[in-house]
Amino acid sequence: MGAYITDLVVVALLIIGITAFMGDITNGIGERLFGGKRRSEYVDQNARFQTGWKAVGGKKK
Repeated sequence: MGAYITDLVVVALLIIGITAFMGDITNGIGERLFGGKRRSEYVDQNARFQTGWKAVGGKKK
């Protein structure tokens, strides 16, 4: 009975893990195949938006 529960938990974790990352994996593949010139559009836009922001948190070095 213990082996059955262990197997059930392992399979459940694998299914949940694969399902959780399936969207990210598919999105990454799609951006690389079909992204073209606008591949990093959102990253660049976010970086432009955040220029001049004050860094908060953490320790000063």
